[in-house]
Amino acid sequence: MPHFAQRMKTMEKSAQIIRNLFGAMNDPNLISFGGGAPAREALPIDIVREIVNDVMRVDKRGVEGLQYGSVKGLPDLREVVVSELLAPKGIEAKADNILITSGGLEGINLLCQLFIDPGDVILVESPTFVHCVEIFEMFQAKCISVAMDDDGMVAEDLEEKIRKHNPKMVYVIPTFHNPTGRTLSLERRKRIAELGSEYDVLILEDDPYRDIRYSGSELKPIKAFDRTGHTVLANSFSKIFSPGSRLGYVLADDAVSSKLCDAKSATNSHTSMLPQVICAEFFKRGYYPAHHRMICDLYRERRDTMIDCIDRFFPEGTKRTFPDGGLFTWAELPGGIDTTELLVESTGNPAVKVAFVAGEGFFIEGGGMGRNCMRLSFGAVSPEKIRIGAERLGNLIRSRLK
Repeated sequence: MPHFAQRMKTMEKSAQIIRNLFGAMNDPNLISFGGGAPAREALPIDIVREIVNDVMRVDKRGVEGLQYGSVKGLPDLREVVVSELLAPKGIEAKADNILITSGGLEGINLLCQLFIDPGDVILVESPTFVHCVEIFEMFQAKCISVAMDDDGMVAEDLEEKIRKHNPKMVYVIPTFHNPTGRTLSLERRKRIAELGSEYDVLILEDDPYRDIRYSGSELKPIKAFDRTGHTVLANSFSKIFSPGSRLGYVLADDAVSSKLCDAKSATNSHTSMLPQVICAEFFKRGYYPAHHRMICDLYRERRDTMIDCIDRFFPEGTKRTFPDGGLFTWAELPGGIDTTELLVESTGNPAVKVAFVAGEGFFIEGGGMGRNCMRLSFGAVSPEKIRIGAERLGNLIRSRLK
Protein backbone atom coordinates (compact mmCIF):
# COMPACT_ATOMS: atom_id res chain seq x y z
CA MET A 1 0.00 0.00 0.00
CA PRO A 2 1.46 3.42 -0.93
CA HIS A 3 2.02 5.91 1.88
CA PHE A 4 -0.84 8.24 2.71
CA ALA A 5 -0.31 11.92 2.00
CA GLN A 6 1.22 13.94 4.84
CA ARG A 7 -2.03 15.90 5.19
CA MET A 8 -3.71 12.78 6.60
CA LYS A 9 -1.20 12.80 9.46
CA THR A 10 -1.59 16.49 10.25
CA MET A 11 -5.38 16.20 10.53
CA GLU A 12 -5.37 12.94 12.51
CA LYS A 13 -6.32 14.36 15.93
CA SER A 14 -9.16 16.58 14.72
CA ALA A 15 -10.49 13.80 12.47
CA GLN A 16 -10.74 11.48 15.49
CA ILE A 17 -12.78 14.07 17.39
CA ILE A 18 -15.19 14.38 14.47
CA ARG A 19 -15.55 10.58 14.18
CA ASN A 20 -16.41 10.35 17.87
CA LEU A 21 -18.91 13.21 17.57
CA PHE A 22 -20.85 11.59 14.73
CA GLY A 23 -20.73 8.23 16.47
CA ALA A 24 -22.55 9.68 19.47
CA MET A 25 -25.13 11.32 17.20
CA ASN A 26 -26.09 7.98 15.67
CA ASP A 27 -26.58 5.87 18.82
CA PRO A 28 -30.36 5.54 19.30
CA ASN A 29 -29.96 4.50 22.95
CA LEU A 30 -28.31 7.76 23.99
CA ILE A 31 -29.82 11.08 24.91
CA SER A 32 -27.38 13.06 22.83
CA PHE A 33 -26.41 16.63 23.61
CA GLY A 34 -23.44 15.98 21.36
CA GLY A 35 -24.28 16.70 17.73
CA GLY A 36 -25.23 19.97 16.12
CA ALA A 37 -28.20 18.65 14.15
CA PRO A 38 -31.44 20.62 13.93
CA ALA A 39 -34.65 19.26 15.40
CA ARG A 40 -36.53 16.71 13.35
CA GLU A 41 -39.58 18.96 13.82
CA ALA A 42 -37.64 21.72 12.04
CA LEU A 43 -37.38 19.74 8.80
CA PRO A 44 -40.07 20.92 6.31
CA ILE A 45 -40.92 17.43 5.10
CA ASP A 46 -44.52 18.06 4.00
CA ILE A 47 -43.59 21.28 2.20
CA VAL A 48 -40.71 19.62 0.37
CA ARG A 49 -42.96 16.75 -0.72
CA GLU A 50 -45.48 19.26 -2.09
CA ILE A 51 -42.75 21.13 -3.98
CA VAL A 52 -41.26 17.95 -5.43
CA ASN A 53 -44.64 16.66 -6.57
CA ASP A 54 -45.24 19.95 -8.35
CA VAL A 55 -41.88 20.71 -9.96
CA MET A 56 -40.68 17.22 -10.93
CA ARG A 57 -42.30 17.30 -14.35
CA VAL A 58 -40.83 17.70 -17.80
CA ASP A 59 -42.89 20.85 -18.36
CA LYS A 60 -41.73 22.43 -15.09
CA ARG A 61 -38.32 22.06 -13.34
CA GLY A 62 -37.78 18.31 -13.57
CA VAL A 63 -35.14 18.45 -16.30
CA GLU A 64 -33.40 21.36 -14.57
CA GLY A 65 -33.32 19.45 -11.28
CA LEU A 66 -31.76 16.33 -12.79
CA GLN A 67 -29.41 17.91 -15.34
CA TYR A 68 -25.99 19.57 -15.09
CA GLY A 69 -26.10 23.17 -13.94
CA SER A 70 -24.12 26.36 -13.44
CA VAL A 71 -20.93 26.25 -11.38
CA LYS A 72 -22.17 29.26 -9.39
CA GLY A 73 -25.53 27.67 -8.65
CA LEU A 74 -29.14 28.31 -9.62
CA PRO A 75 -29.73 31.98 -10.45
CA ASP A 76 -33.01 32.13 -8.52
CA LEU A 77 -31.46 30.55 -5.42
CA ARG A 78 -28.63 33.08 -5.54
CA GLU A 79 -31.21 35.85 -5.82
CA VAL A 80 -32.98 34.41 -2.77
CA VAL A 81 -29.72 34.63 -0.81
CA VAL A 82 -29.26 38.26 -1.81
CA SER A 83 -32.82 39.45 -1.18
CA GLU A 84 -34.03 37.32 1.74
CA LEU A 85 -30.90 36.33 3.69
CA LEU A 86 -28.38 39.15 3.14
CA ALA A 87 -30.30 42.37 2.49
CA PRO A 88 -32.31 42.13 5.76
CA LYS A 89 -28.97 41.81 7.62
CA GLY A 90 -27.55 45.01 6.12
CA ILE A 91 -25.46 43.47 3.32
CA GLU A 92 -25.77 44.81 -0.21
CA ALA A 93 -24.65 42.09 -2.60
CA LYS A 94 -24.96 40.96 -6.21
CA ALA A 95 -26.13 37.49 -7.16
CA ASP A 96 -23.01 37.13 -9.31
CA ASN A 97 -20.92 37.24 -6.15
CA ILE A 98 -22.79 34.33 -4.56
CA LEU A 99 -21.52 30.77 -4.98
CA ILE A 100 -23.86 27.94 -3.96
CA THR A 101 -21.84 25.21 -2.24
CA SER A 102 -22.35 21.65 -1.08
CA GLY A 103 -22.96 22.61 2.54
CA GLY A 104 -21.28 25.38 4.48
CA LEU A 105 -18.08 23.41 4.98
CA GLU A 106 -17.37 23.20 1.26
CA GLY A 107 -17.12 26.97 1.06
CA ILE A 108 -14.44 26.91 3.74
CA ASN A 109 -12.64 24.09 1.96
CA LEU A 110 -12.71 26.02 -1.34
CA LEU A 111 -11.29 29.14 0.33
CA CYS A 112 -8.44 27.05 1.67
CA GLN A 113 -7.84 25.76 -1.85
CA LEU A 114 -7.53 29.37 -2.98
CA PHE A 115 -5.36 30.77 -0.22
CA ILE A 116 -3.66 28.21 2.02
CA ASP A 117 -0.21 26.78 1.37
CA PRO A 118 1.48 24.33 3.78
CA GLY A 119 2.78 26.23 6.78
CA ASP A 120 0.48 29.23 6.40
CA VAL A 121 -0.94 30.59 9.66
CA ILE A 122 -4.68 30.73 10.34
CA LEU A 123 -5.86 32.55 13.46
CA VAL A 124 -8.86 30.97 15.19
CA GLU A 125 -10.90 31.66 18.30
CA SER A 126 -10.12 29.88 21.54
CA PRO A 127 -12.14 27.65 21.56
CA THR A 128 -13.13 27.09 17.93
CA PHE A 129 -15.15 24.77 15.68
CA VAL A 130 -13.16 21.55 15.45
CA HIS A 131 -14.59 20.54 12.07
CA CYS A 132 -12.97 23.59 10.46
CA VAL A 133 -9.71 22.88 12.25
CA GLU A 134 -9.83 19.49 10.51
CA ILE A 135 -10.08 21.28 7.15
CA PHE A 136 -7.29 23.72 7.99
CA GLU A 137 -5.03 20.90 9.10
CA MET A 138 -5.80 18.96 5.93
CA PHE A 139 -4.25 21.88 4.06
CA GLN A 140 -1.29 21.71 6.50
CA ALA A 141 -1.93 25.17 7.91
CA LYS A 142 -0.72 26.16 11.36
CA CYS A 143 -3.64 27.21 13.58
CA ILE A 144 -2.93 29.76 16.33
CA SER A 145 -5.54 30.71 18.90
CA VAL A 146 -6.90 34.18 19.70
CA ALA A 147 -8.45 34.92 23.09
CA MET A 148 -12.22 35.07 23.56
CA ASP A 149 -14.41 36.51 26.28
CA ASP A 150 -18.16 36.89 26.67
CA ASP A 151 -18.23 39.35 23.75
CA GLY A 152 -16.41 37.02 21.36
CA MET A 153 -12.96 37.24 19.81
CA VAL A 154 -10.83 39.87 21.56
CA ALA A 155 -9.85 42.41 18.90
CA GLU A 156 -6.73 43.61 20.75
CA ASP A 157 -5.35 40.08 20.99
CA LEU A 158 -6.25 39.50 17.35
CA GLU A 159 -4.26 42.53 16.22
CA GLU A 160 -1.31 41.46 18.35
CA LYS A 161 -1.38 37.95 16.81
CA ILE A 162 -1.67 39.40 13.29
CA ARG A 163 1.45 41.49 13.87
CA LYS A 164 3.33 38.60 15.40
CA HIS A 165 2.40 35.73 13.06
CA ASN A 166 1.55 37.37 9.70
CA PRO A 167 -1.43 35.06 9.12
CA LYS A 168 -3.02 34.33 5.77
CA MET A 169 -6.51 34.06 7.27
CA VAL A 170 -8.58 34.81 10.38
CA TYR A 171 -11.42 32.37 11.04
CA VAL A 172 -14.29 33.67 13.18
CA ILE A 173 -17.81 32.45 14.06
CA PRO A 174 -19.41 35.72 15.16
CA THR A 175 -22.99 34.76 15.96
CA PHE A 176 -24.04 32.03 18.44
CA HIS A 177 -20.52 30.71 18.28
CA ASN A 178 -19.78 27.01 18.03
CA PRO A 179 -19.01 25.70 20.65
CA THR A 180 -19.76 28.44 23.21
CA GLY A 181 -22.96 30.09 21.95
CA ARG A 182 -21.41 33.55 22.43
CA THR A 183 -22.01 36.47 20.07
CA LEU A 184 -19.36 38.89 18.86
CA SER A 185 -20.15 42.49 19.83
CA LEU A 186 -20.95 45.12 17.21
CA GLU A 187 -17.81 47.16 17.88
CA ARG A 188 -15.62 44.10 17.51
CA ARG A 189 -17.31 43.19 14.24
CA LYS A 190 -16.40 46.61 12.88
CA ARG A 191 -12.85 46.37 14.19
CA ILE A 192 -12.23 42.88 12.79
CA ALA A 193 -13.34 44.03 9.34
CA GLU A 194 -10.95 46.98 9.66
CA LEU A 195 -8.07 44.74 10.72
CA GLY A 196 -8.49 42.60 7.63
CA SER A 197 -8.15 45.70 5.47
CA GLU A 198 -5.32 47.28 7.45
CA TYR A 199 -3.11 44.19 7.50
CA ASP A 200 -4.18 42.60 4.17
CA VAL A 201 -5.53 39.47 5.89
CA LEU A 202 -8.52 37.42 4.77
CA ILE A 203 -11.35 37.41 7.33
CA LEU A 204 -13.38 34.21 6.96
CA GLU A 205 -16.75 34.89 8.59
CA ASP A 206 -18.53 31.58 9.22
CA ASP A 207 -22.10 32.44 10.25
CA PRO A 208 -24.38 29.35 9.94
CA TYR A 209 -26.39 30.04 13.13
CA ARG A 210 -27.09 33.73 12.51
CA ASP A 211 -30.60 33.22 11.16
CA ILE A 212 -31.90 31.31 14.17
CA ARG A 213 -31.95 34.17 16.65
CA TYR A 214 -34.79 33.92 19.14
CA SER A 215 -33.86 36.59 21.70
CA GLY A 216 -31.72 39.70 21.82
CA SER A 217 -31.06 42.25 19.06
CA GLU A 218 -29.89 41.60 15.50
CA LEU A 219 -26.29 42.53 14.70
CA LYS A 220 -24.92 43.20 11.24
CA PRO A 221 -22.41 40.63 9.96
CA ILE A 222 -18.71 41.51 9.78
CA LYS A 223 -19.09 41.53 5.99
CA ALA A 224 -21.42 44.54 6.28
CA PHE A 225 -18.44 46.61 7.50
CA ASP A 226 -15.99 45.36 4.86
CA ARG A 227 -14.86 48.10 2.49
CA THR A 228 -11.96 46.37 0.71
CA GLY A 229 -13.14 42.83 -0.04
CA HIS A 230 -11.00 41.24 2.67
CA THR A 231 -14.00 39.64 4.43
CA VAL A 232 -15.57 36.53 2.91
CA LEU A 233 -18.90 35.33 4.30
CA ALA A 234 -19.67 31.61 4.42
CA ASN A 235 -23.09 30.36 5.41
CA SER A 236 -25.39 27.37 5.19
CA PHE A 237 -29.00 26.34 4.64
CA SER A 238 -28.55 23.42 7.05
CA LYS A 239 -30.07 25.07 10.10
CA ILE A 240 -32.87 27.01 8.37
CA PHE A 241 -33.92 24.51 5.67
CA SER A 242 -32.27 21.07 5.71
CA PRO A 243 -28.82 19.70 6.54
CA GLY A 244 -29.43 16.68 4.32
CA SER A 245 -29.85 18.93 1.28
CA ARG A 246 -26.16 19.91 1.68
CA LEU A 247 -26.58 23.50 0.59
CA GLY A 248 -24.50 26.49 1.58
CA TYR A 249 -23.25 29.69 0.02
CA VAL A 250 -20.24 31.99 -0.05
CA LEU A 251 -20.30 35.74 -0.61
CA ALA A 252 -17.04 37.22 -1.85
CA ASP A 253 -15.96 40.18 -3.97
CA ASP A 254 -15.26 39.82 -7.68
CA ALA A 255 -11.66 38.58 -7.67
CA VAL A 256 -12.20 35.97 -4.96
CA SER A 257 -15.59 34.92 -6.35
CA SER A 258 -14.08 34.19 -9.76
CA LYS A 259 -11.34 32.02 -8.28
CA LEU A 260 -13.88 30.23 -6.06
CA CYS A 261 -15.75 29.19 -9.20
CA ASP A 262 -12.53 27.78 -10.66
CA ALA A 263 -11.88 25.76 -7.49
CA LYS A 264 -15.50 24.62 -7.38
CA SER A 265 -15.38 23.49 -11.00
CA ALA A 266 -12.23 21.48 -10.32
CA THR A 267 -13.76 19.95 -7.18
CA ASN A 268 -17.25 18.78 -8.17
CA SER A 269 -18.43 20.88 -11.15
CA HIS A 270 -21.43 22.29 -9.27
CA THR A 271 -23.70 21.67 -6.30
CA SER A 272 -26.49 19.12 -6.76
CA MET A 273 -29.28 20.67 -8.77
CA LEU A 274 -32.36 18.99 -7.29
CA PRO A 275 -31.81 20.31 -3.73
CA GLN A 276 -31.17 23.77 -5.19
CA VAL A 277 -34.45 23.71 -7.12
CA ILE A 278 -36.40 22.59 -4.04
CA CYS A 279 -34.77 25.16 -1.77
CA ALA A 280 -35.30 28.00 -4.25
CA GLU A 281 -38.98 27.09 -4.54
CA PHE A 282 -39.28 26.86 -0.74
CA PHE A 283 -38.28 30.51 -0.45
CA LYS A 284 -39.99 31.80 -3.61
CA ARG A 285 -43.34 30.28 -2.62
CA GLY A 286 -43.25 32.17 0.67
CA TYR A 287 -42.80 29.27 3.08
CA TYR A 288 -39.72 30.61 4.83
CA PRO A 289 -41.14 33.35 7.13
CA ALA A 290 -43.60 31.06 8.93
CA HIS A 291 -41.06 28.24 9.01
CA HIS A 292 -38.48 30.60 10.47
CA ARG A 293 -40.83 31.74 13.23
CA MET A 294 -41.64 28.11 14.04
CA ILE A 295 -38.03 26.97 14.39
CA CYS A 296 -37.09 30.02 16.48
CA ASP A 297 -39.97 29.30 18.87
CA LEU A 298 -38.92 25.65 19.00
CA TYR A 299 -35.29 26.37 19.81
CA ARG A 300 -36.14 29.11 22.31
CA GLU A 301 -38.15 26.60 24.36
CA ARG A 302 -35.32 24.07 24.23
CA ARG A 303 -32.70 26.68 25.12
CA ASP A 304 -34.77 27.78 28.10
CA THR A 305 -35.26 24.19 29.22
CA MET A 306 -31.55 23.40 28.95
CA ILE A 307 -30.48 26.52 30.86
CA ASP A 308 -33.05 25.87 33.60
CA CYS A 309 -31.90 22.26 33.94
CA ILE A 310 -28.22 23.15 34.12
CA ASP A 311 -29.01 25.64 36.87
CA ARG A 312 -31.14 23.08 38.74
CA PHE A 313 -29.19 19.85 38.33
CA PHE A 314 -25.53 20.74 37.81
CA PRO A 315 -23.38 21.39 40.89
CA GLU A 316 -22.87 24.80 42.44
CA GLY A 317 -20.00 26.61 40.78
CA THR A 318 -20.94 25.52 37.25
CA LYS A 319 -20.62 28.35 34.72
CA ARG A 320 -22.63 28.34 31.50
CA THR A 321 -23.42 30.66 28.62
CA PHE A 322 -26.87 31.96 27.71
CA PRO A 323 -27.10 32.01 23.89
CA ASP A 324 -29.55 34.33 22.13
CA GLY A 325 -29.82 31.86 19.28
CA GLY A 326 -28.22 28.81 17.74
CA LEU A 327 -28.10 25.30 19.12
CA PHE A 328 -25.43 25.25 21.85
CA THR A 329 -24.57 26.26 25.35
CA TRP A 330 -21.15 25.88 26.96
CA ALA A 331 -20.63 24.71 30.52
CA GLU A 332 -17.53 24.95 32.70
CA LEU A 333 -17.58 22.50 35.61
CA PRO A 334 -16.11 23.03 39.08
CA GLY A 335 -13.79 20.70 40.94
CA GLY A 336 -11.27 19.90 38.22
CA ILE A 337 -13.50 17.34 36.50
CA ASP A 338 -12.04 16.01 33.22
CA THR A 339 -14.98 15.98 30.79
CA THR A 340 -13.21 13.59 28.40
CA GLU A 341 -13.17 10.98 31.15
CA LEU A 342 -16.68 11.99 32.21
CA LEU A 343 -17.95 11.39 28.68
CA VAL A 344 -16.74 7.79 28.72
CA GLU A 345 -18.72 7.14 31.87
CA SER A 346 -21.80 9.13 30.89
CA THR A 347 -22.18 7.27 27.59
CA GLY A 348 -21.17 3.85 28.89
CA ASN A 349 -23.09 3.78 32.17
CA PRO A 350 -26.54 2.23 31.49
CA ALA A 351 -28.04 4.42 34.22
CA VAL A 352 -26.89 7.60 32.46
CA LYS A 353 -26.50 7.13 28.67
CA VAL A 354 -26.06 10.83 27.93
CA ALA A 355 -23.65 12.23 25.35
CA PHE A 356 -22.08 15.66 25.05
CA VAL A 357 -18.88 16.97 23.47
CA ALA A 358 -15.89 17.27 25.80
CA GLY A 359 -14.39 20.75 25.76
CA GLU A 360 -10.69 20.00 25.36
CA GLY A 361 -10.93 19.15 21.66
CA PHE A 362 -12.13 22.66 20.79
CA PHE A 363 -8.85 24.25 21.96
CA ILE A 364 -6.08 23.97 19.40
CA GLU A 365 -3.44 25.16 21.88
CA GLY A 366 -3.65 21.97 23.99
CA GLY A 367 -2.13 22.01 27.46
CA GLY A 368 -5.34 20.96 29.16
CA MET A 369 -7.36 23.99 28.00
CA GLY A 370 -11.07 23.26 28.25
CA ARG A 371 -10.53 20.03 30.16
CA ASN A 372 -13.37 20.87 32.58
CA CYS A 373 -15.72 22.20 29.86
CA MET A 374 -18.43 20.70 27.68
CA ARG A 375 -20.57 21.71 24.73
CA LEU A 376 -24.25 20.88 25.18
CA SER A 377 -26.48 20.91 22.12
CA PHE A 378 -30.20 21.24 22.77
CA GLY A 379 -31.49 21.68 19.22
CA ALA A 380 -32.37 18.09 18.36
CA VAL A 381 -33.59 17.05 21.83
CA SER A 382 -37.15 17.39 23.09
CA PRO A 383 -37.71 19.39 26.30
CA GLU A 384 -38.70 16.19 28.13
CA LYS A 385 -35.49 14.43 27.13
CA ILE A 386 -33.44 17.53 27.94
CA ARG A 387 -34.79 17.39 31.50
CA ILE A 388 -34.12 13.66 31.84
CA GLY A 389 -30.64 13.84 30.30
CA ALA A 390 -29.55 16.95 32.20
CA GLU A 391 -30.67 15.47 35.52
CA ARG A 392 -28.80 12.21 34.86
CA LEU A 393 -25.70 14.08 33.79
CA GLY A 394 -25.91 16.50 36.72
CA ASN A 395 -26.23 13.60 39.17
CA LEU A 396 -23.16 11.93 37.65
CA ILE A 397 -21.13 15.14 37.95
CA ARG A 398 -22.21 15.60 41.55
CA SER A 399 -21.18 12.02 42.35
CA ARG A 400 -17.76 12.71 40.85
CA LEU A 401 -17.34 15.74 43.08
CA LYS A 402 -18.20 13.70 46.17
